[in-house]
Amino acid sequence: MTPSLPGPSASLSGIRIVPDMPICQQDLPLDWYQKEFQPYAEEYLALPDRLPETVLPWMDRYIHPALDHFGPSIMLLAHYYMGGEIVKLVERYGGRIGDSYELALQTRERPEVTVFVESAVHFMAEAIAILAGEHQDVWITNPRSGCTMEMMAKEHMVEPVFEDLRARYGDDLLVVAYMNTSGRVKALAGKTGGSVCTSSNAKSVVSWALGEGKRIFFVPDRHLGEVVAGWVGIGADERFIWGEEPGTRPSLADLSARERERLDGAKMILWGSYCGVHTVFTPEHVEYWRSRGYRVLVHPECPTSVVALADGAGSTKFLWNEIREAKRGDRLAIGTEGHFVRNAAEQAELRGVEIVNLADIPDPGFGEMGCGCATMSRNDPPHLVAILDLLRRGSPPDLNRVLPGDVVNETTGSRDRLTEEGRTEIVRDARMSLERMIEVVSRSG
Repeated sequence: MTPSLPGPSASLSGIRIVPDMPICQQDLPLDWYQKEFQPYAEEYLALPDRLPETVLPWMDRYIHPALDHFGPSIMLLAHYYMGGEIVKLVERYGGRIGDSYELALQTRERPEVTVFVESAVHFMAEAIAILAGEHQDVWITNPRSGCTMEMMAKEHMVEPVFEDLRARYGDDLLVVAYMNTSGRVKALAGKTGGSVCTSSNAKSVVSWALGEGKRIFFVPDRHLGEVVAGWVGIGADERFIWGEEPGTRPSLADLSARERERLDGAKMILWGSYCGVHTVFTPEHVEYWRSRGYRVLVHPECPTSVVALADGAGSTKFLWNEIREAKRGDRLAIGTEGHFVRNAAEQAELRGVEIVNLADIPDPGFGEMGCGCATMSRNDPPHLVAILDLLRRGSPPDLNRVLPGDVVNETTGSRDRLTEEGRTEIVRDARMSLERMIEVVSRSG
């Protein structure tokens, strides 16, 4: 099953059936489904195969009645990076595919929608919930779908450092929180008059922060932060990475006198986490494909050494637009999440464009191949079917409803939900940082 290129102008008319192409990346074990979802998962696992002509009629029996029931008041959402063919399925059922910025704006752009069902990761659904109106509810197909980068920047890790820095620098500190953070971390940005950013607008947001004359605390990730710092003219000697190794988050008291001196001289303090998917790429990968006539395009979550050698770098939307505009005979090597590249390669092949994953080099000496985001792949057909059918029946699990400030354990599925008072504070501060991003982007064009 191959859809048209997903994105803002995606069209359902491009879907076709490919008999030998499986729909799912893999099946999750039954105990990975919530108890309310297990009957649907059992039906799915009992299907004789994973081919479209088998899976789609099974999904249609549940999804079409749910969509008919809600009509224009429901909207399905998915991120470009989703695995298990969910991007194609969500598009098939009339949903919207986009990057994290586009998804976050949907409650504003579609005020008539009262039910948003998101097949992506929890921080994306929470960003939508923060900006939602009182009449709008946000649901996630699998609450255990998380982000490894966000898991290395939880509130309990970041807040003590934030308090240390705020005590040292006072109102001179401004937090820029990457979209790949929880609402509780985004709220820290709001407390300092700071902003959220995405990979598509990080340069504009950091430029704005510099114009405010503030010391920037960029949370996370260190690679995007370093790349953007270079783009806006913040030199390596003006950056300080807080916690070079994952899991090592020193307090201010742990820093040596020399480190504190470097900290005080930094214009930009970078939280030391990263995206495991993007750190597999190396300069050697870039050189291999460029020497063979490929144009190399990468995501700015890649290490700076990779971005510096590439022919272009930008967000998922940037990469997808470059792929859409490629001419017949063009050859592109893409350095980003594997599901994205695979979907792009399928579509580009229909137009005579060759696309390869930057890390997929047919030489055992290179070792690692390009990988997909495993946590995003926790959304699959049974999850989508179950939440939509249970919403139609009026009995969706409360665990799947996303409220600002919710924190879900990606392993156990347990949730920490704030009191109404605590949630009001998170909404106030996190929304302020998201609104700031929207304002900066609108001004920069």
